[in-house]
Amino acid sequence: MKIRHVHNGVFTPTDDIQSVLAPPKDGFYWIDADLEDLVILQPLFGLHDLAVEDCLSEEEQRPKIEIHDGHYFIVINSIRFDDEEIFLRALNIFLGRHYIITVTKQKINELRSLKPVLWEQEVNKPDRFLYHLVDLVVDNYFFVGDRIEVRIENLEEDILMHTKKTHLNEIIGLRSEILWLKKVLGPQRDVIATLNKKDLKLIDDQLQKYFSDIYENAVKISETFDTYRDLMSNLREAYQSSLSNRANEIMRVFTALTTIFMPLTFITGVYGMNFDFIPGLHIHNGSYILLGFMILLGLGMFYLFRKKDWL
Repeated sequence: MKIRHVHNGVFTPTDDIQSVLAPPKDGFYWIDADLEDLVILQPLFGLHDLAVEDCLSEEEQRPKIEIHDGHYFIVINSIRFDDEEIFLRALNIFLGRHYIITVTKQKINELRSLKPVLWEQEVNKPDRFLYHLVDLVVDNYFFVGDRIEVRIENLEEDILMHTKKTHLNEIIGLRSEILWLKKVLGPQRDVIATLNKKDLKLIDDQLQKYFSDIYENAVKISETFDTYRDLMSNLREAYQSSLSNRANEIMRVFTALTTIFMPLTFITGVYGMNFDFIPGLHIHNGSYILLGFMILLGLGMFYLFRKKDWL
């Protein structure tokens, strides 16, 4: 557990948890806690039992906001994409009048990126801390969305150039990730809408207007992932079409080769019969003449098929 006194964006660490209970003369307290720290924090700050239970639960929590006496409990999801799988990490936030508590199971990159923003903006209140934190979380969705778009484009190009059976597994896997993420974006957008519109005593009225900008970004993100979902459907159709085209191409080559060998097979069949009266049978070097004719016939048909773009 890390306790910091934040005043105009300047951090001052402290180890005295009892001093955090009373409001400071200036600024506020930020407590960056782990799950096991809730045993200490819950009785000191009167954190609601259900909120603490949600933090400790092994089940995945939907983004939400709960209003309790003296504090709000907010759950939002940080996103990460490692080119193979999308990961969502729950960020649990307890917002009070003079403090803000962040509780996470894993490390959240946005919390580390937040410090220079707080210093630059000279943040002095916990609600402004919340605003900048949510803003960073939502902005990271755009970054991940750009990487997913690049992945889709590369996958599409690879399918059109070199179709493989493994491409289908990649398409199904990425599409499932996008559909799963879409289910999360809805509740998270609703949480931001609540921060934007609802009358919340612990959030300054002027600051609520800024949440409207974050809400617009959340809507854009949701629409963007709708587009990605449609692109994945198109990509699957492109994969099936590419397989069909490849099969047709193979059949066309086999058909052309079969057509080339049909007259050659006819000639060898005629001269393979046990008759004495066959044209050219007793000509000197007749076998070489026949072989030459067959080669010229095959090459001529091959040239004709290439000219007509059948091969």
